[in-house]
Amino acid sequence: MDELLLRSLTPGVLAVLVRRGADFAAAEDAVQDALVEAVRVWPSEAPRDPKGWLVTVAWRRFLDATRADASRRRREDRLDEEPAPGPAPTVDDTLQLYFLCAHPSLTPSSAVALTLRAVGGLTTRQIARAYLVPEATMAQRISRAKRTVSGVRFDRHGNVSTVLRVLYLVFNEGYSGDVDLAAEAIRLTRQLAAAIDHPEVAGLLALMLLHHARRASRTAPDGSLVPLAEQDRGRWDTGMIAEGVGILQAALARDRLGEFQAQAAVAALHADAPTAEETDWVQIVEWYDELAGLTDSPVVRLNRAVAVGEADGPRAGLAELAALSDALPRHTAVAAYLHERDGDLPTAARLYAEAAHKAPTLAERDHLTRQAARLNANLR
Repeated sequence: MDELLLRSLTPGVLAVLVRRGADFAAAEDAVQDALVEAVRVWPSEAPRDPKGWLVTVAWRRFLDATRADASRRRREDRLDEEPAPGPAPTVDDTLQLYFLCAHPSLTPSSAVALTLRAVGGLTTRQIARAYLVPEATMAQRISRAKRTVSGVRFDRHGNVSTVLRVLYLVFNEGYSGDVDLAAEAIRLTRQLAAAIDHPEVAGLLALMLLHHARRASRTAPDGSLVPLAEQDRGRWDTGMIAEGVGILQAALARDRLGEFQAQAAVAALHADAPTAEETDWVQIVEWYDELAGLTDSPVVRLNRAVAVGEADGPRAGLAELAALSDALPRHTAVAAYLHERDGDLPTAARLYAEAAHKAPTLAERDHLTRQAARLNANLR
């Protein structure tokens, strides 16, 4: 059974059912039933048209559930709409589903959780791990989101800014998580950029391309993280970088700066440096100033502290860091790095060990643990 094939077909099948009048929650249940049936039947009897088969089975499961519902009489007129067996239209409905999942009635966190579950194909457990919350808590959040959009028709889409936020978070989950959603997020953002002339859509696409261009160099053969300064820049995808920079320059020329354009500008400066030592940290600090003004985000200010530490020296970076809450994610890791740069190795080693205990992923924990061990070995 090809799990990737089933995952790729799921959004389109779900969209067909919603477009034909099924409410979102019931449609997803029906599609899940159809997927279970496919796992049982396909190994011995593979269909010629997998999507058409799934649409037919899922629609029948939806109708069966509808007949058992108290509102049967109001729904029986849908029976004639059952799609005939045969090839289904080859329409990519995934982006439409993103707009549905990003309905304005949902909070951004609920929207991305629902999208990851219904469109991205992640399990509730995987999403809960990404959000660092119990699985039961995430299940409740997703259930509430489903109920919220259950009566929303396909012609009542969410707004573009929310869709951009969801795409950005989905890309980040794919970029750093254990499920590869990054390429799919790029594909959908390309579609959105082709459909909507908006500088922030272009900014997000540029940001994704510039980050994705470095992906091959981010991990060592053993799976361990490779910091940006230590990455083999010869493995960066120069074609993707050139495309991202070109898209960004065109967006910036419109003089409608947004946070994704500013983030992409930072990524472009990293990509433009032939070596880590040649990085233009002064310009990066200036872009973080712009970004902080746009978002007032403490995470942005944390990243800015690192940039200040590179541009003006580690003590300047530590002074910026002192103004931020030490409860911020990765605050302790940044403090460890800046103390190491300042030559205070005992403090840096202690902070690396503390940061390892707080790390959101196993890869980060292992990296920080190795950093602490390296410094401790030098102190003996």
